[in-house]
Amino acid sequence: MNKFMDKDFLLDTESAKRLFHEYAENMPICDYHCHLSPKEIYENKQPSDISQLWLSGDHYKWRAMRSCGVDERYCTGDATPKEKFLKFGETLGWCIGNPLYHWAHIELQRYFGIDTPLSGKTAEDIYEKANEAIANGDFRPQSLIERSNVKVVCTTDDPIDTLEYHKLLAEQDLPFRVLPSFRPDKALNIENEGFAEYIEALGKAADMEIKNTGNVVTALCKRAEYFDSVGCKVSDQAFNYVPYNTEASAGKAFDKAIKGKPLTQDEIDAYKTTVMLYLGAKYKQLGWAMEIHIGAMRNNNTAMFEKLGADVGFDSVGDCEIAQPLSRFLDKLCEGDCLPKTILFNLNDKDNTVLATMLGNFQSSETAGKIQFGPAWWFLDTMDGMTAQMKSLGNLGVLGKFVGMETDSRSFTSYGRHEYFRRIMCRLLGRWVEDGWYADDEEMLKQIVQGICYNNAIEYFKF
Repeated sequence: MNKFMDKDFLLDTESAKRLFHEYAENMPICDYHCHLSPKEIYENKQPSDISQLWLSGDHYKWRAMRSCGVDERYCTGDATPKEKFLKFGETLGWCIGNPLYHWAHIELQRYFGIDTPLSGKTAEDIYEKANEAIANGDFRPQSLIERSNVKVVCTTDDPIDTLEYHKLLAEQDLPFRVLPSFRPDKALNIENEGFAEYIEALGKAADMEIKNTGNVVTALCKRAEYFDSVGCKVSDQAFNYVPYNTEASAGKAFDKAIKGKPLTQDEIDAYKTTVMLYLGAKYKQLGWAMEIHIGAMRNNNTAMFEKLGADVGFDSVGDCEIAQPLSRFLDKLCEGDCLPKTILFNLNDKDNTVLATMLGNFQSSETAGKIQFGPAWWFLDTMDGMTAQMKSLGNLGVLGKFVGMETDSRSFTSYGRHEYFRRIMCRLLGRWVEDGWYADDEEMLKQIVQGICYNNAIEYFKF
């Protein structure tokens, strides 16, 4: 029997151990997509306790707690920090097979020096030990980022954001960079409540009046140029399906939406297609990478959405067909030489083969792996999900040019997820070497492992 999460956790061959410990373990981190707050990074406040550090805003933990019948007051409610942690500790003991179990223990080991498994039996003792570590140590955001060997952090920011905290952080002598990412979802989601009010705010941010779809594009492009001046290299768009319609009227859709009139699906898709085609061209001009996250089915529980709002753990995986509209969208940009570097993320593993084969249609000599199959994301951020994503990319594309992992997290200790990914990656590559499926070429394996860990992303994004 293997020891519980020891130094060789998940490394089941000698090749895997060698690849991880010699080449992956100490590589820096490029976190090119996350939801950390630049304000919190700048203010750099010490957390009051482990509950604030771990449980504030973490919907992964809340979902698990709800599945164990824990009352909402221990998740998002008014229970004390200790009560919340104890309920989470009780929950974690039941999470066999869930990556949350591994993430939590990697974080306990790396940041707190605690090797004891967390469960209902140990939760109170671990709560006290973790808080003692916080009281006697430096757990401020900037320190945690530096301790985690992170060199680049790309936050997720709305086009109307002033980016004031990014500017302030750029003035500090930090061993890492905090850069904005351009997330225009509110301008794209014409069907959502509050669209008209958002468009008014976008106009103010761009210092112009927005009267039509063309004005929306102009305003977004102006804001993209501003983001570029503050160091942005990445855009990010999230779609529950891939919209593509060049037949219906985007202008008519905009006029109806501003007046609060209902829209047809064709009108919604026409507006999103029009705006995205212009944005894609702008990203290409700026030299940015375009991230497209596909497949989240959001806010399923109406009662809890009305009570708590979005992003609190009531989303799931969608099952829309994506191949045809995604192909047409990328092809339309490619036709005009307007296709930027693009990273495609899917949330339903039924689409792994779709994305892994879509990449080869639009690659070019501009950069290695111009079109990327993004890492396993959200509900696929599991041992099986990450392995399946890398196998699909290895089978159907070029795994060695993969830009690797990102945290997609709001937690400053979530960088343990990079270690988890690296162990799984070395486990997979090590097995292929041990089985004689890939040559035991030390220099080539070193380049592949360190590329996927860090080097490929730095080169791809031009950080």
